[in-house]
Amino acid sequence: MTQRSLPRAALFALASLVLAGATLAQDFPPKKSVTLMVGFAPGGAADAAARLIAKKLGDNIGQTVVVDNRAGAGGNIAHQLVANGPSDGSMLLLGSIGPLTIAPHMLKVGYDPFKDLAPVSGGVYFPNMLVVNANSGIKTLADFVAAAKKSPGNVTFASTGSGSASHLAGELFAQRAGAEMTHVPYRGGAPAMQDLLAGRFTGYFAAPPTALPHVESGKLIPLATTGLTRPAYLPNIPTVAEAGFPGFEALNWYAFVASAKTPAPILDRWNLEVVKVLKDPEVRDALTKHGLTPHPTTRAELTDFMMKESTKWGAIVRERKITAE
Repeated sequence: MTQRSLPRAALFALASLVLAGATLAQDFPPKKSVTLMVGFAPGGAADAAARLIAKKLGDNIGQTVVVDNRAGAGGNIAHQLVANGPSDGSMLLLGSIGPLTIAPHMLKVGYDPFKDLAPVSGGVYFPNMLVVNANSGIKTLADFVAAAKKSPGNVTFASTGSGSASHLAGELFAQRAGAEMTHVPYRGGAPAMQDLLAGRFTGYFAAPPTALPHVESGKLIPLATTGLTRPAYLPNIPTVAEAGFPGFEALNWYAFVASAKTPAPILDRWNLEVVKVLKDPEVRDALTKHGLTPHPTTRAELTDFMMKESTKWGAIVRERKITAE
């Protein structure tokens, strides 16, 4: 190849890339309705966030965005469906901390979150809140720890599934408290909350949107939140760190991902659309009222965040010898 032909070859390659990007851009929004997968049952924090965001996304792109709840296996079923799903941008996943950064350290989940799923944008985050039934006789975090130490294994805590954020929050707390507690996994926040209200277990590191209505009605007692600082909407509830366990932090979060087979231009366009919705004042206010903090990011920022979370929780899984149930 001559020196004169090199610039022509380079220009041809560049023109081909531009043309390919333009063609993909024409494919957005997808010609069919968009599915936003959620790995948990209706009624929980993930479902609340997904429905608020899906409505605005659909309005903005002029296409229907349907929320599809596929509960089970701590959210892993939905994550695997999306990993193996369409690559045309018609399917997104509101992925969660458990399947994206915890479960892969515990069992074979059928997908690699860093190879089979592509980051789109951060979604929302929030602390968990340890709540107990008002008839349990437990009033404070100290009472909870005392009960667990008095009857090792008899104090039970629910979660939204093995490897979920609520599960790991409980395991981390048991480690820090030096107490033996029994884990009870559920298929989502709503069914776990129903059984807590019925008195079928002791405590639940719940998402605020799930627990707050029952705290306000007096049916549940909040003991502590799991962030390093008190949320503005929960100013009177101490953090676990304040209540005797300095440095304790176990945040819950959800992020938008898609099949890794999706072309980068479509992923980039979805990032723009999701970030736009998360920055919308009405959406932010609605999410905040549900106890959720919007967390828009670039695609690269989400990748870095997921890797750090995976390292942190992988160490806890190994130290606690946590396995799938």
